[in-house]
Amino acid sequence: MLSFDKILCPIDFSEPSVRALEIADGLAVRFSSAICLVHVVPPVPTTSTPMYRTQFDVSSYHGRLKEEAKDAFEKLIVEKVSKDLKTDTLIVGGDPGTEIIRICEEDPDVGLVVISTHGRTGLSRFVFGSVAEKVVRHAPCPVLTVRAFTRGAAGEGA
Repeated sequence: MLSFDKILCPIDFSEPSVRALEIADGLAVRFSSAICLVHVVPPVPTTSTPMYRTQFDVSSYHGRLKEEAKDAFEKLIVEKVSKDLKTDTLIVGGDPGTEIIRICEEDPDVGLVVISTHGRTGLSRFVFGSVAEKVVRHAPCPVLTVRAFTRGAAGEGA
């Protein structure tokens, strides 16, 4: 029988990622699994020799983003995670796809990743890449993708 000790659910606080959390929560209840929520703060592009001297402090900015993610996690857990589930949170910096895969590789208890897709196609997917696609291709465990949908789309609620 299929079982998962821990379900990893990447969260970017978008509506599709919250929907993925709802599905991960249901699976965790069904399989008596723990849930690990992960938020990846992407790097801020910088240049080694700025043309203009700025007062922008990248380290401080990253710290503020991580604090905001921590606060958002606390609210999300109260609203969307079943009370009896063991829940961990991770907030890391880096490339989202790479970091999600690294976490899966380093934690042998992660048996499933539940990740949302954002429905990008064509040029925008080519330019921005697809975190979900990277995770599907390289994660060492099964990956369940939750497709983003548009309200009122055919098949909604089916």
